[in-house]
Amino acid sequence: MYNFLFYFLLEVFGWMFLILSFGVIAIYITLMILSALEMRDYIRKNRFADYGDIITSPIAPGVSILAPAFNEGKTIVQNAQSLLSLHYGKFEVIIINDGSRDDTLNKLIDSFDLEKTNFAYHPEIETKPVRGIYRSRNISYRRLMVIDKENGGKADALNSGINVASMDILACIDVDCILSSDSISRMVRPFMEETNRKVIAVGGVIGIANNCDVQDGTVTHYRIPETTLGKFQVIEYFRAFLMGRMAWSRINGLMLISGAFGFFKTDLVRKVGGYFPKTVGEDMELVVRMRRYMDEQNIPYKLGFVPDPLCWTEVPESEEVLSRQRNRWMRGTIETLQLHRTARFNPKYGVLGMVSYPFWSIFEKSGPVLEITGLIYTLILLFTGDFSAIYFFALLALMYLLSLLVSAFSVLYEQVAFNNYKDKKDLRKLIWMIIMEPFIVHPKIIWWGLKGHIDFIKGKGGWGGMIRTGFKKADDKKNIQTSASTN
Repeated sequence: MYNFLFYFLLEVFGWMFLILSFGVIAIYITLMILSALEMRDYIRKNRFADYGDIITSPIAPGVSILAPAFNEGKTIVQNAQSLLSLHYGKFEVIIINDGSRDDTLNKLIDSFDLEKTNFAYHPEIETKPVRGIYRSRNISYRRLMVIDKENGGKADALNSGINVASMDILACIDVDCILSSDSISRMVRPFMEETNRKVIAVGGVIGIANNCDVQDGTVTHYRIPETTLGKFQVIEYFRAFLMGRMAWSRINGLMLISGAFGFFKTDLVRKVGGYFPKTVGEDMELVVRMRRYMDEQNIPYKLGFVPDPLCWTEVPESEEVLSRQRNRWMRGTIETLQLHRTARFNPKYGVLGMVSYPFWSIFEKSGPVLEITGLIYTLILLFTGDFSAIYFFALLALMYLLSLLVSAFSVLYEQVAFNNYKDKKDLRKLIWMIIMEPFIVHPKIIWWGLKGHIDFIKGKGGWGGMIRTGFKKADDKKNIQTSASTN
């Protein structure tokens, strides 16, 4: 009886993994087609666009740029100057000093001639206490506001910025990111094109600035990072943004807008209560909550996505730091899906409930668990003698070829649309990384994701230290090393 049950379960698992494998193939081919169609339409639409008209347009929405800062004393002045130099007619820069223990606040006060004001702070969204709000005596810095508050984490800092923001749109960014000078005008355009559906948020591409030349706050020359993990993340970001999010944007299924660079309707963010400080995935959680609100109110809406490279950041190139980041991403995903499980397979939430939520649950959240389970299943088959080498290697080759196809098409999209990496040596490095990634990097990503599950079950929280080394090729930052952040 037990032998029958054992072999029956093995048979069931075998069919499940076979169906899942072909499901993965079908889904990713569909995503490739959708992203190609969306990229084609975007290029056609923007071929003759004049973003200078948006900068000077009287109907262009105002933008409040929110930039939390924690122990950023070594770079905060350059970062603030970069934000203040953006080309747009109506915007304000709100830097939130989230209880820094270094000289972040003093650097800002000295460099921008700030003074403490009697600003009437009314916390519509509850946050840690605000110690003071500073404005500059110099009219040249009239756009700048600095909030000094007790440490509460990134979500809490952003909420304090939301409380004082005066513009129609919130631009939530990481303070150490590099923004293109025309980033605001490009990101607000989808909001200005509202027709029968309200645009509630717009996401943008995050570029990798490691090993690139940066001058006056702009990436002037692209290079592939020198490390294996750096190269891997270039390809990964291409897949995530130029293929994944372009495809989900096509069917209005986006569940995530990167916390490093996202634009949101101010009034809606306030209605839903701002960021949720008790999760490490606050960016994803806010987007899902905003979508749920619109679905529950039966208000037609959409999320926009701009594939232009408008924001660059430094990515971790050490296994220790990258593992912490991926652990945190997994815990944030699990937390968000659990908080909003009401939407799961619920027709009331449309694409969110019937397509996006199931996809994230199976492929993003459960992916590492399924892959480890598949490995264990294969070992059991070997042990019992039921292993079919032909079946195993045929399926393995099929999945490997799929990974090559998806990654290659992601690089192709970047080359056709933007062609930032012009050096053929860089392209050869990317192609070599595509070939080797499934063997040398993917197993580590799976393990880090699985550890994220384990740490979530244990109740482990927090961000963990994220050490940045600075942009190595940046003329204006080459001697700067940012400190470890525990925010």
